[in-house]
Amino acid sequence: MISIHVLRNALIPSVTLLAISTGSLMGGTVITEKVFALPGAGALLIESITSRDYPVVQVSTLIFALLVILVNIITDVIYSFLDPRVRFS
Repeated sequence: MISIHVLRNALIPSVTLLAISTGSLMGGTVITEKVFALPGAGALLIESITSRDYPVVQVSTLIFALLVILVNIITDVIYSFLDPRVRFS
């Protein structure tokens, strides 16, 4: 019974760390796809930057930013489940 209470309190920093590292993971995706010549959103972003295709750069950046924002919103919802003191009003 006590492990449930301990686990809920121990998950809060872990969830925070995962949410913060989302931006780094997105940047790592871009670099990894370019280094290993993998097709994907990161490779598309790099190719559109080098060919000066600004609409594609803007859309790709917007999608990456929306994904980071979505992860942060999901993190806030998870906080409300883990810690009953956190309430949204």
